[in-house]
Amino acid sequence: MTQHTLAPGDQLRITRPWGSRTPYGPGQDWPERVDMCLTDGLTEADVERWVPSASVLHSNGDAFDIAVRDGRIVGVRGRAGDRINRGRLDPKDLYGWRATASPDRLTTPLVRDGDRLVPCDWDTALDRIVAHTRELLETRGPEAIGFYTSGQLFLEEYYTLSVVARGGIGTNHVDGNTRLCTATAAESLKESFGCDGQPGSYTDIDHAQVIALYGHNVAETQSVLWSRILDRLAGPRPPALVVVDPRRTPVAEQATVHLAPLPGTNMALMNALLRELIVHGWTDRAYLDAHTIGFDDLVRTVAEWTPEKAAAVCRVDADDIRHAARLLGTADRLVSTVLQGFYQSHQATASAVQVNNIHLVRGMLGAPGRGVLQMNGQPTAQNTRECGADGDIAGFRNWANPDHIAELARVWNVDSGTLSHDGPPTHVMKMLELAESGALRMLWVSATNPAVSLPELARVRRILAQRNLFLVVQDIFPTETTALADVVLPAAAWGEKTGAFTNADRTVHLSERAVDPPGQARSDMDIFVDFARRLGLRDRDGNPLPAWTTPEAAFRDWQRCSAGRPCDYSGLDYDRLRAGGVQWPCTADRPGGTERLYADGHFFAAPDSCENYGKDLVTGEPVDAATYRARNPHGKAMIKPAPYLEPPEPPSPEYPMALITGRTLYHFHTRTKTGRTPQLQAAAPEVWVEISAADARAAGIGETDLVEITTPRANLRARARLSAIRPGVVFVPFHYGYWDAEDRDHDRAANELTRTDWDPASKQPLFKTAAARIRRAPAH
Repeated sequence: MTQHTLAPGDQLRITRPWGSRTPYGPGQDWPERVDMCLTDGLTEADVERWVPSASVLHSNGDAFDIAVRDGRIVGVRGRAGDRINRGRLDPKDLYGWRATASPDRLTTPLVRDGDRLVPCDWDTALDRIVAHTRELLETRGPEAIGFYTSGQLFLEEYYTLSVVARGGIGTNHVDGNTRLCTATAAESLKESFGCDGQPGSYTDIDHAQVIALYGHNVAETQSVLWSRILDRLAGPRPPALVVVDPRRTPVAEQATVHLAPLPGTNMALMNALLRELIVHGWTDRAYLDAHTIGFDDLVRTVAEWTPEKAAAVCRVDADDIRHAARLLGTADRLVSTVLQGFYQSHQATASAVQVNNIHLVRGMLGAPGRGVLQMNGQPTAQNTRECGADGDIAGFRNWANPDHIAELARVWNVDSGTLSHDGPPTHVMKMLELAESGALRMLWVSATNPAVSLPELARVRRILAQRNLFLVVQDIFPTETTALADVVLPAAAWGEKTGAFTNADRTVHLSERAVDPPGQARSDMDIFVDFARRLGLRDRDGNPLPAWTTPEAAFRDWQRCSAGRPCDYSGLDYDRLRAGGVQWPCTADRPGGTERLYADGHFFAAPDSCENYGKDLVTGEPVDAATYRARNPHGKAMIKPAPYLEPPEPPSPEYPMALITGRTLYHFHTRTKTGRTPQLQAAAPEVWVEISAADARAAGIGETDLVEITTPRANLRARARLSAIRPGVVFVPFHYGYWDAEDRDHDRAANELTRTDWDPASKQPLFKTAAARIRRAPAH
């Protein structure tokens, strides 16, 4: 394992990741502050070209320009005028570009020869994939083939994949690794508003009186957005913060009220907060009557959840629940954000929906400082969902609505029967089951590393290595997953291709090609199109499917596909995006985009236009069209309550701790890029376990001791970090695998420990639901 040290200038940027403060008050514009990082010895005058782009190492959407000299990327500079970051960059923005020049890039296709992967040309690799695809289509049908993609490709690439897989091959097995981080964001928005799409905007931070963060460690997951909040806190009339997190994160340290519930009890806490709003009359009855359904059901469901009852379940102070509820209930401008602490926990969708319920009962939508942000975990997760490259249909269409399927078939000029299926699109955890049983015989993985990121890794490795599963992996680096592949395809990285992508608050940016990819690497879109041509995919008129060969042509077709849908891009084009980020929907009537949704109290929930008909929040059972139409004929927002249920693997005498996994500021996903960036790797070189001082004393563990964490599935060894995390909880970052630690047994990756389980509604794996024990590691 290579060890890196930080130069003095890098040390300052790493240890002060949120930069210097630029205070501002409510209603004021966030001041500009331009951050820049260039290769040592270079100045701005040495840069030959600045190429517009945005970050692909987190979900915030920070806009910046790529510095190019002598055909190489030599740095980045924040874009001062952009609405997202106003010039600021976080450590991953500042340094992550260096990974693209790593010497171990994949530069040629590889095919399996026995127990080895050997180099070959593109014809050999793609012809092998095409031959296998044809054989499966002829002998087993399209449902023997699955695609598992990313949250880091470009819009045009997801859209191309969606057309190829759904419209050409006809499989329903298409999902993205967005399933792991923000499937619950999408599902919660559908359940409440009838459709995906963030109601709020980052600019709501500029107006908020109270900011509530539910399971959202924004300081590490979206650190530039945290800089925005810190600047509000440093300015006049700062907002109050309500923070729900079992860890004492940098966000929790700034909280007005910090609620640290026991993992698995979020639903009990949310029911208590909603009860307090109702019993104190902190509701907008006129808004409820005009724009919502379901309030009376909520009143009945939460009636029993006094602060004392919730405090006993969550093991927090009842007065803190009351204080938090008062802040939520009396603020004139309330902004809420939600992320993995809810999305990857027990009753994920049900809990996230209650955050929406708070805003609905208070009428806090569609105005400055009044919004909810069900956050994303990846830079292009929104595009995966919009384009139908995961468990959705392109353009936020409803898979269960025959008219929507027929409309999409017309757009793509394919037979509607190719797009019609008896059930919803298949999520990745179901695909694993199908592969395990032998029903799924081919899986094409692009830009993700499931051999580290999925739960219960011993099972995942066993499935991916099955002889009857033909595994194609498309990536920019060798990974734990490419090592299991039958064919490996070298892809172009960010900065080496052109495309658009959309962040968590619906802001679309354009990232243009700055340099050439190394060796024979090709853009993901080019790979998908070449595969489709070799397979002979055609539309109903006999024309090639997809019809395009360039990113801009793909984007134009996406404009046509999204026109009239909630995520309408019809008013956007590449020239408009070169001027800066724009929020969808963007149409001829709204050429500047749309800052907030639902300002008029009208939702994308009408039975004929909604993205889905909803699900039972406890069982996940889909609601049928007739039931939905009878319940919500006028397309109002839906207040959906749910009971608290005990978690499936609570702490026990044998496993007395609750294990949660998560992220650190300096790494992204499985470190395929950040682990190859010296400054970021030096900042967080190895996995650790975070434990409370009280639990450490009880176990005889000291700071930096090597400890062993055990769950019913596996063991992990890591150094201890003592912190103010709530007692009874241990935290392990999930980024660390084995590509740079080949001497390690399978005792480094956090997902060795996690459970094979998923939320019934969103199908998101629940990484924060395991019971564990911890001890000092015995000497080897």
